[in-house]
Formats: sequence, C-alpha cells, structure tokens
Amino acid sequence: MSKYLVVGAAALIFLTPGLALACACGCGVFDVGTGTMLPTDVGGAVWAEYHFMNQTQNWHGMSSAPGVNNDDKIIRTNFFTAGLQYMFNRKWGIEAEVPYWDRTFKTTTGFPVAGDTQIFNHDALGDVRVKGVYSGFSNDMSTGITFGLKLATGDFTYANFDRDSSIGTGSTDLLLGAYHMGDFGDADIPFNWFVNGQWDQPFVDQLNYRPGDELDAAIGSYYNSLDLGNAGKLSPLLQLITSIRMHDVGLNADPADSGYQRLLISPGVEYDVSNIKLYGDVEVPVFQNVNGNQVVAPVLFKFIVGYNF
Repeated sequence: MSKYLVVGAAALIFLTPGLALACACGCGVFDVGTGTMLPTDVGGAVWAEYHFMNQTQNWHGMSSAPGVNNDDKIIRTNFFTAGLQYMFNRKWGIEAEVPYWDRTFKTTTGFPVAGDTQIFNHDALGDVRVKGVYSGFSNDMSTGITFGLKLATGDFTYANFDRDSSIGTGSTDLLLGAYHMGDFGDADIPFNWFVNGQWDQPFVDQLNYRPGDELDAAIGSYYNSLDLGNAGKLSPLLQLITSIRMHDVGLNADPADSGYQRLLISPGVEYDVSNIKLYGDVEVPVFQNVNGNQVVAPVLFKFIVGYNF
C-alpha cells in the first residue's frame, strides 16, 4: 500500500417506529474510502475504522425546517468497522469489511400522552461487504475497479426501529466501484490528486422494503512533501464528496421522505510511519437537497488505523 489517499462521501438513513417516517441518509459516504482501502502494491492490509454521525437537524428540500415537522429528533450513531484487503499480485485482490453499529434514536411516540418522546438504543452487526479488486490497467496500479456484494447480515428486526432506521437493510446489493490516483506531471508540484466512486444497487430485498440505489463519489488532492524522516510522513488532504440516493420502495418504505442529493467538503490528514497508517477527516455538508422531512447531521467524522503487511 502507498501513501496515496482516496476518500469518499456522506449520511445515514433512519426513521421513527410506527409514526412519521422522516430521516436522512447515506452511510455509503464512508465507503468511497481512503488510501488505507486502495491497493498500490502486492500484499495485505488490515484496518479499523471509527465513524460518528449525530443527526439533529430537520431538513426539507434545500434548507432547514422546523423540528415539529418531523417526529424524529435525534439519531446518533457510532460506526465500528474491521477491514481486510489482500492483493495476490499486481492485478487481482480481495477485500472484506465487517461493521458493527451502535445507534441511539430519539423520536416522538405519543405515548403515554400526545407529544411524548422516547429514546431507543440498539447495537448489532451491520451488513458485511465482500469485494474483488482489479488493478491491472497500469503497472503502478493507480487505476482500478472494485466489484462485489453487500450481504444481508445486519439486524433489521429490532422492534423500535422502522426498516429504514434499522442497522441492516435486509437487502443484498451489488457494489461496483472505480478509482484513479495520479500526480500533476511536474516534480515541482508537491500535490497528488484522486477520484473514487461506488454504485450500490440492491437486487434482493426482504419483507417489502428495498433501499434506494446509491452513488457516492469523491475527488480531491493531498500534499505529499511533509516528510518527517524517521518520524514518518504527514499528508494533508482536501476533498469534495457527493452522495446521491434514490427513493426507497416497498410497503414498509416511505418514498416521500427518503432520497437525497448532497455535496460535502472534507479536510483531512494521513500520517504514515513504517507499516502503520493513521487517517482522520471531518465532512461538512455545503449543499443538501432531501425529499420530504429528514433528520441530517451538521458534520461527520472518520478515523482509521491501518497496518500493511
């Protein structure tokens, strides 16, 4: 694995149990990864990720809206993910990610009296992702495609969450991605650039709920000249992330209050020393257009610890 970074883009889908379905979406933003998840050499890598999202703002269309328009009030999620990648040669490899989510959900239930809210907490295994990697388009492995499945391993039966607020979607999805990493062709320009995207297409669903198709993509650049000698290397990064999700469908879905378009700006930094990689960023929405009323987060956080072998 090299020092290259490629990161991606933004949100999560949650809703109220049995009342107005209204929350915002897109944990796929975390799946257009960083250099920790992209191959540039033969061998393997393992990593642990932590993401945090605190959805507290009701949003309608392209602007904030009164909280009384949405029964959902707070959706706070801690995402923990273990990842493994192994490149058998300079063309072919495999990758797997196993997530575990802890979610707190505050919503208006009207019980025992009208207007009352309740708080629910649930933690469980999420939907496992398994992908193949092809990076044989060039000798430096700078261009590649990924392809695989999101499996229906996550819990979608917790009684206090609706289907689109559950930790698992209950669907099996086809995942197709592509990435490229490059420089500006001039040794005097100490920046590299990257682009990375992934399409998520559900094709098998359960119990009358299918999540919307989703596209997440990132483009950005990082500074590659902060060499600290034996202390390692520091690489500041700036990227733009876009995330587009279609309406959910099915009898247990709420098409009117699902789906969105979003653009985020994300400064970050990677620190490499020996075979260890540390990465962190913040992702701030600069544009978002949601269908209906949905609860959104004002900022997202990501942190990764990786080891190459």
